[in-house]
Amino acid sequence: QVQLVESGGGSVEAGGSLKLSCEASGYIFSGCGVAWYRQAPGKEREEVGGLTPDGKIKYTDTVKDRFIISHDNAKDTLYLQMNNLRLEDTGTYTCAAGQTDWYGTCVYGTWGQGTQVTVS
Repeated sequence: QVQLVESGGGSVEAGGSLKLSCEASGYIFSGCGVAWYRQAPGKEREEVGGLTPDGKIKYTDTVKDRFIISHDNAKDTLYLQMNNLRLEDTGTYTCAAGQTDWYGTCVYGTWGQGTQVTVS
């Protein structure tokens, strides 16, 4: 099973940028897709965006035009470039890898430990 390790979090002022990395112990696209999630204090975890093996990328509306998901297959690493950060982007960011379940649904079952992003 692929293991995921995030890095790149930190504190930044509103309007600033951060780039998160998610390094996988194996081929990051061994399953049905990868994604970035975040969880703010007191709120439920939400999907920030995801990337499928065939290159399709989706973003949640609140980060469209500000965040960019990319990957480097040679490094088995997923990235999240975050620009024009807002206070509400504060939270723990976690990457996840999915496997297709019995019903054909991509289920994210492999998670990293998360990296904290604080926007002030």
